[in-house]
Amino acid sequence: MIVVAKLKAKKGAEEEMEKVLRNAVQKVASEEGTLTYTLHRSQSDPCEFMFYEKYTDAEALQTHSTTPHFKAMFAALKDLVDGPADIGMYEELAALNR
Repeated sequence: MIVVAKLKAKKGAEEEMEKVLRNAVQKVASEEGTLTYTLHRSQSDPCEFMFYEKYTDAEALQTHSTTPHFKAMFAALKDLVDGPADIGMYEELAALNR
């Protein structure tokens, strides 16, 4: 199961949002069913962040979404985000991993 989540920071909140999101990546490292959890920042818009996430299955995603650190991340982002997150769910069809 693949998730692509895009979040946009309010102008002036980009650095604080990056700090919160980077911290989230460290916390997710302990989740057994989370295979990949990569944070990206747009090259054209410094306010836009994107997570590429890969889970073993839907249950692992559900577990991730209910962890205390996931809830804490969204609480910390509450005043930093500009609008709702754009979340897409995907099925992996082919991959190249090196």
